[in-house]
Amino acid sequence: MESDKSLLSAELNADVEEALYEQMLMKAKQEIQSRLPNLPETTQIRPQPGFCIKTRTSKNAKIFINICKSNQIPAPPDLTEQELVRILESDDPSGYRVPMSLGEPHVEVDNSGSGCTAYDIVINSAFFEKITSNELFREFFITVAMEGLENKYEMELSREWRMLKNRKFMGSIFDQNIRTKSKPMIQEMDTSSSQFTPSKPLISEVESSPVKPDYTIVAEPPEGHPHFLVAEISLPKVSSSRSLVLDLGEDRILLVGRPDLYHLDIFIPYNIIQEQSGAQFNKDTKVLTITMPVRPA
Repeated sequence: MESDKSLLSAELNADVEEALYEQMLMKAKQEIQSRLPNLPETTQIRPQPGFCIKTRTSKNAKIFINICKSNQIPAPPDLTEQELVRILESDDPSGYRVPMSLGEPHVEVDNSGSGCTAYDIVINSAFFEKITSNELFREFFITVAMEGLENKYEMELSREWRMLKNRKFMGSIFDQNIRTKSKPMIQEMDTSSSQFTPSKPLISEVESSPVKPDYTIVAEPPEGHPHFLVAEISLPKVSSSRSLVLDLGEDRILLVGRPDLYHLDIFIPYNIIQEQSGAQFNKDTKVLTITMPVRPA
């Protein structure tokens, strides 16, 4: 039985194209990493006291949460109260994420002389001012903060809480080490040239409402815990990487295409290695490719 040589040739061509694409991504990643400065993985911050709330665990143990502030914690996107309501009522309310640093538990003694456990949570100073002056944002943040403590320390907290009136914190507030985030340098790629040139964000005035671009995220290997992720974002209205601002969090991609062309905020179900990630924008295809190594499980 004779095989169909045209089909075999097509399969071979597809394999070659895939191999070339993998080589291109690897070359781009190596080139980008060589241009990135060496940054420390963590930096120490000294939180400033804000306010303290009291709640209990499902086992009735007293818990105090010190809400602290620091300018070294990045701020979440600035929203109005109406925009927050729309997000909370949407199909994906987790799209609005608040950067915070969750400290280790420390044993304290409350006013009655009984033992208790306290946690320090640090947020951006400007966002702290917002939650102290806006009840909706405060309620939203405290719910998110409790969920963060529950996930990190495998406990269940009551949603009934009260703010202490006469003290800003329980016990002592400790310094915290936070991971230093580095914004990946977006490289511009021309299919006619293998040279990559760095670009800087261009700040422009807002002209229209941004749209959410189409994107795909591929895991490698596709089964099990991936070694790295590759995101491809289609940006047909972008002419140069100078109009793109990209910020990678541990589990988040935030992309803004100026002047207010695109806005994309993606949650990633893995912890990526920010300082080893890289991005490249193809001016011909109008596609931004982001390579993101994933931390081991």
